[in-house]
Amino acid sequence: MEILVLNGLLNGLIVGGVYALIGLSLTLLYGVLRIVNFAHGEFVIGGAFVAYVLYNSLGIPPLLAMPLAAVFFFGLGWAGYFLLIPRLSRSDDPEIMSFLMMYGMSIALAAVMLLLFEADSRSIDYAFEPISMKVGLVYVSTARLVAFGVTLAMSAALAWFLFRTLPGKALRATIMNREAIQIVGVDVIKLSAFAFALATAIAGVSGVLVALVFPAFNPFSGTDYAIIGFIVVVLGGLGNPVGALLAGLLYGLAEQMSTVFLPQAMAQIVGFLILVTVILVRPTGILGWRAQR
Repeated sequence: MEILVLNGLLNGLIVGGVYALIGLSLTLLYGVLRIVNFAHGEFVIGGAFVAYVLYNSLGIPPLLAMPLAAVFFFGLGWAGYFLLIPRLSRSDDPEIMSFLMMYGMSIALAAVMLLLFEADSRSIDYAFEPISMKVGLVYVSTARLVAFGVTLAMSAALAWFLFRTLPGKALRATIMNREAIQIVGVDVIKLSAFAFALATAIAGVSGVLVALVFPAFNPFSGTDYAIIGFIVVVLGGLGNPVGALLAGLLYGLAEQMSTVFLPQAMAQIVGFLILVTVILVRPTGILGWRAQR
């Protein structure tokens, strides 16, 4: 039992790190743009397929695929912002319209991936050396440990960017008060485009991590990761990047630890039970009060 618990804790941290990045990118989008991006999961799975194509067609390993995926999805997000988002601001209810538009985009992107890759599940058969490493009393696959290391590095880099650089502070200020940041002369349009592109790039890199951490993915997996991302955003507090990171780890730990003590069918609902409990006890999320400050 001790080994099972340790294995659950380690896998919970690894999986939770991926969930944290997905939630962080979603909370940046909502905080800066007030956009409910239901297509975010498709960007994540798109990143997994980019890594799959790069490795199987060009022999580029997943670690080298990450910066390529980041550049590709950053450009995609930058172009997508100017093509789609300005039209939302002219609607009567931008949040509802963004949800409807992004839901439609989610279906369209899933259909495109289905057309390109068919419905079969895919995986990246890239073997790290050694295949597994011993951590304490348990063995963990090297691919998962590498993914966790990348997650930690990305989280640290994003924290430094948000709290130590001028553009990052501007993003946080926009989350807190969009009107005030406009008064002091910040170009909110370019900042919003950057936030959309950055969130899309993080989603793409998260997809490469998904391909390393999970055994398989398919064109229909995007909805699952979008739902997980929304749960993480609500748990952490709307618009709070730090809360999203903590909530992602919490959700991953709860999901993996529940498989140790509960049947698989029951374990899948534990995350939703945590979400309902947090909403009832603290409707603003774990760090929602700080976000409002």
